[in-house]
Amino acid sequence: MGRFTFLSILPLFLLFPIIIQHAKPAMSLPLSTDSRWIVDEKGQRVKLACLNWVSHLEPVVAEGLSKQSMDMIAKRIVSMGFNCVRLTWPLFLVTNDSFASLTVRHLFKDLAVVSSLGENNVMVILDNHISKPGWCCSNFDGNGFFGDQYLNPDLWITGLTRMATLFSGVTNVVGMSLRNELRGPKQNVNDWYRYMQKGAEAVHSANPDVLVILSGLNYDTDLSFIGNRPANLTFTGKQVFEVHWYGFSDGQAWVTGNPNQVCGRVVKDIMRTSGFLVDQGYPLFVSEFGVDLRGTNVNDNRYLNCFLGVAAELDLDWALWTLVGSYYLREGVVGLNEYYGILDWNWCEIRNSSFLERISALQSPFRGPGLSETKLHKVIFHPSTGLCVRRKSLIDPLRLGPCTDSEAWSYSPQKTLVVKGTYFCLQADESGTLAKLGIICGESNSKWEMISDSNMHLSSKLRNGTSICLDVDSNNNIVTNSCKCLNKDNTCDPGSQWFKLVDSTRCRSGEKSFLHFDSIPDLPGKKFFWNLLGGLI
Repeated sequence: MGRFTFLSILPLFLLFPIIIQHAKPAMSLPLSTDSRWIVDEKGQRVKLACLNWVSHLEPVVAEGLSKQSMDMIAKRIVSMGFNCVRLTWPLFLVTNDSFASLTVRHLFKDLAVVSSLGENNVMVILDNHISKPGWCCSNFDGNGFFGDQYLNPDLWITGLTRMATLFSGVTNVVGMSLRNELRGPKQNVNDWYRYMQKGAEAVHSANPDVLVILSGLNYDTDLSFIGNRPANLTFTGKQVFEVHWYGFSDGQAWVTGNPNQVCGRVVKDIMRTSGFLVDQGYPLFVSEFGVDLRGTNVNDNRYLNCFLGVAAELDLDWALWTLVGSYYLREGVVGLNEYYGILDWNWCEIRNSSFLERISALQSPFRGPGLSETKLHKVIFHPSTGLCVRRKSLIDPLRLGPCTDSEAWSYSPQKTLVVKGTYFCLQADESGTLAKLGIICGESNSKWEMISDSNMHLSSKLRNGTSICLDVDSNNNIVTNSCKCLNKDNTCDPGSQWFKLVDSTRCRSGEKSFLHFDSIPDLPGKKFFWNLLGGLI
């Protein structure tokens, strides 16, 4: 069945070195794993901040090339802050004789896409998205699980081997996802181990440089079985797990339920089914997440606040669905507009620039091997804006700003949030007023606890015993207000009051904070100086 196809693609092995000779990846590749982190050849963390680029539909070629050139698309990917593409491909591209007339031309174009990405220092993960080209997915499309009509396990392993071999030595191809969204009535844990382990071994044998990325069951939402039974592989340092998480994964729960309660329930389930792998020392790659970028989908909007909080707190690697602004042909529709796409229909402009700003803080790692620029500290991250709490000068209030310029905070066992290297702690004054910094940190209005089911409300008690929560006003000033949307009400949006205390070891991008203890000369009057400031702030 695959004889003619394999002979057809054989010339590409000879042509490919010519195609890629000018690619100059910026980082030290190949990648490997160090406990829960993905690292480069020097052992320094590399955070995957990827876009999904679709190439598995009926035309069997990377989308968008009729709108923009490969190089222009690659440069746009870089300009938006992404360092990686998850390039989807159908199994039949390399295994099915019925595609023989298309195979050489389309594979050559895929090779050229990978080469163009490499020339622009963009890493590539090859994702076997489906077998028969087309839109994914349903329980009964014949592509869901081993033994389905279009997923013969032996043929699948043959296809993985051929793709791994074809891209062996291509430096910017850093990983292979074995299979997208296993699903359907035939799915079971025993066959998952039987075939996914074989697929992993086949890929590693053909191309030992790439990360081997394993998906779970139930549309790649369930890896819970790994907790008690790790995958048994002969190699180490290359295994990564992937998970998908969308707002629609939980139906319309974000609309019909209270966002705090839904976020708490969903995150608890995510940690049970996949998030626990981080604590067990495995890299976890959220290979698909995304929202309707028109901004009108309430379900997606509420989900996104919750997702970004978790992604920041766990400092996860991820791939956004999707780069694609429109499709050649999807489900019978020519030129279908993709509202989850980061680019617009013409592949010219960014569809939603404010969304791109929101995720920019997550495109760089907060911590990991080789990133100990400073001592471990907290940043106060605001998912609804993608910004962090900072203070520009003595006369300015605490405001949201780029996380690269965030203050470094310590969170004490006494629940105080103190700017590291200073005596200053975060304080609440009165409801409806600006939050402030002070140096008398033993009273109730200086103690902050994460409350609500979402665990994202930072709450304190005023001196009169009234509970308030940290909030953000229309000018991005940090204020305190009555805690909102804690339970029951499904019409309320708590987004402005959601914060995450995120571990970080990266330095501020600018100069040292004006508040930093070390920036004040160590003179006899130093304590008096801090006391004086405490009365002014």
